[in-house]
Amino acid sequence: MTTVRRSLIAVALCGLALSNPAVAQTTPAPDTGYQPSVGQEGKDVVWVPTPQSLVDRMLDMAGLTPNDYLVDLGSGDGRTVITAAKRGARAHGIEYNPDMVVLSKRAAQAEGVADRATFERADIFESDFTKADIVTLFLLPHLNLRLRPTILDMKPGTRVVSNSFNMDDWQPDEEASVTMGCTSYCVAYKWIVPAKVEGSWQMGGRELVLKQTFQMLEGTLRQGSTETPITDGRLEGTRIVFTAGKERFTGEVDGNTMKGTLNNTAAWSATRSK
Repeated sequence: MTTVRRSLIAVALCGLALSNPAVAQTTPAPDTGYQPSVGQEGKDVVWVPTPQSLVDRMLDMAGLTPNDYLVDLGSGDGRTVITAAKRGARAHGIEYNPDMVVLSKRAAQAEGVADRATFERADIFESDFTKADIVTLFLLPHLNLRLRPTILDMKPGTRVVSNSFNMDDWQPDEEASVTMGCTSYCVAYKWIVPAKVEGSWQMGGRELVLKQTFQMLEGTLRQGSTETPITDGRLEGTRIVFTAGKERFTGEVDGNTMKGTLNNTAAWSATRSK
């Protein structure tokens, strides 16, 4: 083969790779020989890998399905993202350490999930992860609190699962621990982003006034001069439940409207007051 022909073939292959993302993505990340060490310094935290048994439990808690898009904030060696991708989901890791990003990409390629498991070198506090259905993290409490306002503004029903560290006064909806294959950092917390329902709602000839603290609800149901306190009020994403006297309301919130069933029989609906 002549030198000119070799050059033309090389140029053609290069052009194909650049124009076809599927081809470009199969190119292995460079092997730098980098190996992370437990406790190494990072931008905001030291790196400690999440035990695989806890990764599995966190994804179970999140109810991960192949239809979900998961974002791991501070993705480290990529194991959470790769595990999610191996379950059929699309998953993306945001990691500040460029060596970790390269390591994660190589692992995703080795596991055959590079088309669903992607990674980027970025600062989690400057990244947009609001399209995620599931957010996973292993950060310190004060970092969780910095992220909390953004998370609470995500779409209702978004699942958030944290390894070991909580969200201060935002109480988790679920907590779990693993003992098999885990000796430290073995607890996971799950939150479901609640719909925003605080305020007044018109419910036929009655007024529902709600006060919201994350997923917990208080308030009153007013009819004329009679006020009945709300008890057992709670949100799970868009699902709402509360009791007023002998009436038990269950329903779904959709922006400025909500509707459901009363005492499992009659229908009810409410519209947010302007």
